[in-house]
Amino acid sequence: MTAPTDQTSATARTLISVDAMGGDEGPAAVVAGCLISAKANRDISFILHGREAELRPLVSKHPELEIRTQIRDVEGVVSMDDKPSLVVRSGKDTSMWSAIDSVRTGEAAVAVSCGNTGALMAMSTIRLRKLPGVNRPAIAVLYPSSNPQRFNVLLDVGADIRADADDLLRFAMMGSSYARNGMDIARPRVGLLNVGVEEHKGRVELKEAYDLIRDRSQDSNFEFVGFVEGGDISGNRADVIVTDGFTGNVAIKTGEGTASMIGSRLREAFKHSIFSRLAALLAYGSLLRLRKMVDPSRVNGGVFLGLNGTVVKSHGGADARGISAAIKLAAQLSKNGFNDKLAARVATTLASQEPPAQ
Repeated sequence: MTAPTDQTSATARTLISVDAMGGDEGPAAVVAGCLISAKANRDISFILHGREAELRPLVSKHPELEIRTQIRDVEGVVSMDDKPSLVVRSGKDTSMWSAIDSVRTGEAAVAVSCGNTGALMAMSTIRLRKLPGVNRPAIAVLYPSSNPQRFNVLLDVGADIRADADDLLRFAMMGSSYARNGMDIARPRVGLLNVGVEEHKGRVELKEAYDLIRDRSQDSNFEFVGFVEGGDISGNRADVIVTDGFTGNVAIKTGEGTASMIGSRLREAFKHSIFSRLAALLAYGSLLRLRKMVDPSRVNGGVFLGLNGTVVKSHGGADARGISAAIKLAAQLSKNGFNDKLAARVATTLASQEPPAQ
């Protein structure tokens, strides 16, 4: 293990635990992302978990990163094809397990991984445990929108395909807390995803959740806007969109596919003729701004909510910039004391639902 040479400054920094072996791009992209973050934020340092023989040469090339980085030598790697149940049973000697354990012991503030989502959630739930009152953790992501903040919080997007009315209430509480602490929205607007905005539409659990969230919003720091539809996920009617993991995962994958298709069609259109190529050249600046507005890598990172510790899941195919964005989000949540605030909010919700003492 390598340790920072500047122990005093490292102690004062936010320590981010990074699974350096996860993701499609390998440890080189992870280290490059850490370097971008280190240059942009002098208040963070890192524990990189993975094969030291691979990581040390990458880190040692950059003195400004090396002085703020520990390397935790771990041989095993969780692949994208590994089954979560198998990883939980036999994945103790992996970089993912080690990264989560640094948060469990209190050594690091947040864990970041680009690895297998199912394995990361299963391992995080086993090692960190759920917050009291949380039946099902949720994965929250930032979805491009027409709101002033340009992104909405969408949850759950795949932690669990099921969610009853009580789970959806917890998601609303956790999502609004994330919007406040991660996006600086003082009073988030919360919408419950349904097939229509009318109160009589939807499954029984959605109607029950509607009443629970509406009643809870009266004495909580968020505004419930009622049912919202699929088009509102990227709209400006709500800041937080609440749904079950099955629907949320389908929604986000549909959005990613649509964005990719539109990008491909635009490139084809601009290559159609000499005039369209000229138009593309003239519109280059505007197209670049549009790409920045909708590029998911700029806010890369799904946050696992409802656990005794904060875990940020970076996209498996993230490049150095995307990984840096996930680290930036992790550092911001740690600085704001997000998980302590989230735990307090969940506990308050649980207490408010308990029947009065007889």
